[in-house]
Amino acid sequence: MGQQSNLKRFWRHGDALWEALLVALALAFLVLVLHIGWMLWQDSELSRRAFGWRFLIPTAISHWNPAKGLFQAWPSIYGTLVTSLVAIVLAVPISIGIAIFLAEICPPWLRLPLNYLVEMLAAVPSVVYGLWGIFVFLPAVAVSAGNFLAATLGKVPGLMALFHGPIPTSGLSRLGASFILTIMIIPTIAAVSRDVFLAIPREQREAALALGATHWEVIWDVLIPYGASGFLGAIILGLGRALGETMAVTMVIGNSVEGSYSLLRPGYTMASIIANEFAEAVKALHSSALMEIGLILFGITLLVNVMARILVWRVSSRVPGR
Repeated sequence: MGQQSNLKRFWRHGDALWEALLVALALAFLVLVLHIGWMLWQDSELSRRAFGWRFLIPTAISHWNPAKGLFQAWPSIYGTLVTSLVAIVLAVPISIGIAIFLAEICPPWLRLPLNYLVEMLAAVPSVVYGLWGIFVFLPAVAVSAGNFLAATLGKVPGLMALFHGPIPTSGLSRLGASFILTIMIIPTIAAVSRDVFLAIPREQREAALALGATHWEVIWDVLIPYGASGFLGAIILGLGRALGETMAVTMVIGNSVEGSYSLLRPGYTMASIIANEFAEAVKALHSSALMEIGLILFGITLLVNVMARILVWRVSSRVPGR
């Protein structure tokens, strides 16, 4: 009887059951991540044995020839990193500005429709961004911006390799992909950053105003440092989407395996080359090379998330009262 009553009390007590469920789900997620990594490692064995570190190391001439069995990942790795970094550099100031306006400056009657608009842009399918980019944005904006960069920064020593032109008349290039990624991640970063501003206690604002700070000084010197960990989390969330974005980037980056470092030339990202070629990979070495690229992308994503967690923790520990 005693054991039965203890068992009944255990099942009636929701905290213990809920805690066990959460632990089980966390362990299941960990097992899933490890299984994905192990699967990618196993399926890329043929490529790793055939190419070793030569698969990753940049060379003067890039090799990606399924017919001859020659593969290198560095052009797609470079394309992923450079498009994501350019997108983050462009998106962060715009997103933080939008968040500041929505949370601190916007009139109440306008705040709600603008909030809906930002959240709606975050929900637009990536293929729609890709189609809009191909037919509207790239010919109108990316081509003009690319020609300007080629005529200015493309002639500066040290930057010539990065802005060597000309950009294709269609606008399909790493620069075009960076612009589309920027537009795609702005709503995500802006929405999370807005919520960070709204979560900061009102006492922080009132204390700064009481000491004679202007509205801008309250935002710049009080609110942004106080919510730094949240803003960093929003930026990492946007970076994660940029690194893994597939469809829109595949449609606008040009899908070329040339070894150019220029933002104005077509290229590949790791996600786009897998999406483009996996269904057509009939040889085992070709499939294994694509699997190894997937393994590299998986590793980069995990590394970014671990570094982000460490940075968020360090920033949070520096803020008094957090």
